[in-house]
Amino acid sequence: MTDDVRDDAAERLQPALEAVLFSSGKPVPVESFVEMLEVDAATVERALHAMAERTNAEIRGIRLEAVGGGWRFVTRPEFDGLLRRYFEVSERSRLSLAALETLAIIAYRQPITAPEISELRGVNSSAVLKTLFDKKLITTAGKKPVVGTPFFYRTTKEFLVRFGLNDLAELPKPEEIDEDLAEGEGPAPLALVPRIAEDPAPAGEASAGPPPEPEPDSVEGGSSPSPEPTEPVGRS
Repeated sequence: MTDDVRDDAAERLQPALEAVLFSSGKPVPVESFVEMLEVDAATVERALHAMAERTNAEIRGIRLEAVGGGWRFVTRPEFDGLLRRYFEVSERSRLSLAALETLAIIAYRQPITAPEISELRGVNSSAVLKTLFDKKLITTAGKKPVVGTPFFYRTTKEFLVRFGLNDLAELPKPEEIDEDLAEGEGPAPLALVPRIAEDPAPAGEASAGPPPEPEPDSVEGGSSPSPEPTEPVGRS
């Protein structure tokens, strides 16, 4: 098959892909398109990349992105304020600084247990873990074969989607974060990532941790807003 024939096949496929993506409320994996449309994965991927290039190059209100192992249409971040006014959304659902710190530890050190997380943070993290679990950003991943058999925790697909990542390999490297922080561009909790990613794991499981830490839903008072990455508003 020549390149021209492949390009024609990918172009003919684009309207069907667009219809599915427009109606879906979550990222659609390539495998789903292959099964639905009975075409090969290479043709689907070629069509999706062409669509992504087109929506990113033109002055459009939406763009196509690969995230969480699939593809989805999202609105451009510059229209965030406009859409919030239209939908009368006054508050962004935020994670507390404690939750962001705990989530960073899990993302870079997974699978990891609650006692190990508490040892790294220096405070009991049970309440924070419950919040992250309720938000479906983390899940259990078996048990560690030590005394007490504590659960391992890992991040979920929802974590990837919320933070705009296609897979964990896209997490920023510690040296990249160091550069951003040196230039004053990185949010405060990211300063912890080099230590989180490089420190040796705790040697053993603690039978009793430090006093529990209260877990606020968001940063309040005169403190600065939570530096959670801004996710473009997608279709519901």
